[in-house]
Amino acid sequence: MSDELKLRLESAKRRLDLYLAAEEAVLTGQEYSIGSRRLRRADLKEIKDNIVQLENKCIELQKQIDSNGKGPRKAFRIIPRDL
Repeated sequence: MSDELKLRLESAKRRLDLYLAAEEAVLTGQEYSIGSRRLRRADLKEIKDNIVQLENKCIELQKQIDSNGKGPRKAFRIIPRDL
């Protein structure tokens, strides 16, 4: 299961890198005009939303890998009794 999680994490990181590159391209001027028409190649809000989503997914997957896929640690309280 850990290998599967590592593959998913690497895939998410690659997608995150692509979205970061797309954001940079949009910020450096992928909007242009032809005559009276103004064209934009990508939606910056959608790109930013996907970046946040992928960052959260990477954090979640890394936590799962660090905990060996067992989920968060749980603490239990034990009360000793003399019977």
